[in-house]
Amino acid sequence: MVEEIPDISQMTFEDALRALEDVVRRLESGDVPLDESIGLYEQGEALRKHCQARLDSAHIRIEKIVSGTDGRPTGTAPFDADG
Repeated sequence: MVEEIPDISQMTFEDALRALEDVVRRLESGDVPLDESIGLYEQGEALRKHCQARLDSAHIRIEKIVSGTDGRPTGTAPFDADG
């Protein structure tokens, strides 16, 4: 039986990554029945999407760092979700 994982949307990046690593480890073991493997794969995909979204958000925030004329960071610009 596939274990239920906490609400993925509430997981930190680190927690989601650990859960994804556990899913991959279980799938790679080859000891999981087919039906359970399908459920694990679905969980893994949801975890992967969550991790990617968190990384994309961090990347956008980093790009929003404001640089001075000398190229050094001087602060940050407000994050605008529209780009």
